[in-house]
Amino acid sequence: MSQDLYRARGIRSNPAGRLATTWSEPDESGPAPETELAGQPCRSLITHNQSPDVPFTRSINPYRGCEHGCVYCFARPTHSYLELSPGADFESRIFFKQGAEDVLERELSRENYVCEPIALGTATDPYQPAEREQQLTRRLLQVLARFGHPVSIITKSSLILRDLDILGPMARQGLASVAVSVTTLDNRIKAQLEPRASAGSRRLDTIRRLAGEGVPVTVLAAPVIPFINDHELEAIVEQSAEAGARAAGYVVLRLPHEVGPLWREWLAEHYPDRAERVMQVVQSLHGGRDYRSRFHERQRGQGQWAELIARRFEVAARKAELDTERGSELRTDLFAVPGSGVQLPLV
Repeated sequence: MSQDLYRARGIRSNPAGRLATTWSEPDESGPAPETELAGQPCRSLITHNQSPDVPFTRSINPYRGCEHGCVYCFARPTHSYLELSPGADFESRIFFKQGAEDVLERELSRENYVCEPIALGTATDPYQPAEREQQLTRRLLQVLARFGHPVSIITKSSLILRDLDILGPMARQGLASVAVSVTTLDNRIKAQLEPRASAGSRRLDTIRRLAGEGVPVTVLAAPVIPFINDHELEAIVEQSAEAGARAAGYVVLRLPHEVGPLWREWLAEHYPDRAERVMQVVQSLHGGRDYRSRFHERQRGQGQWAELIARRFEVAARKAELDTERGSELRTDLFAVPGSGVQLPLV
């Protein structure tokens, strides 16, 4: 595959997904594909999970696919269910959930609904470039604010600052928190790993401005990649704490399904001198494989390297006085359906 065809993307190929029934290679003589945005019918919105590896049981992902182009993104294989490629298609063919705010309002208004915090953006970034025009995440936040419903957001984009007028008042009521993913503070590595995401310095500024408005912020050093960015772990924790983060977490690199071959392709292009060493350690973290999906191990890994990363993180977080256990507790007692006769808190 011509690398020029996908310039400025995270991935330089567009292989068939594992569920594809038919497939044809793109025309390499044609122009580089522009990002396509399409609406997708939405019948339900809130998804439920019981994973012990994550601190939430309910989540919403407004978008499928992500233009940030993070080569390591564990959500890439989800494009296979659309018979699209987890490669360049995942970055350039983005779907948004049509009428999501109406569906959310309907789900929250159900008679048997029990309020628990909702995590926004657990697979793909709710503040990716498409959000600038779509404003779907903003509309979802407006619904949650009207219902007095708690929400936590995961993002690596400074675009979240646009919605401080909603998040600030919600946070002051104990209804909102944000986790900012900081992968690297090195712009060269950022451009290779996450070509269309905010720079590390912008993410630190995002933490600073969120914290300045009273929004509790957790920094996520994610993913930690041996011999690529693991040397930055302490600096990311320290500088995020200085910017105002209250808590910290980390996740090691994981390579489910099609992400493994795509990652190897990226390594061969950018770091051929250390590709073998990187993969040796990555596999040691996951029981000798590219990825193992066992609970309690898939995000932190196992073995000597996992123990070393864990110790380094614990020391850095303790030195920076950051919480590593729960992060911020959000309130559920303010939830009320508008018009139900129960006064909602003003936001």
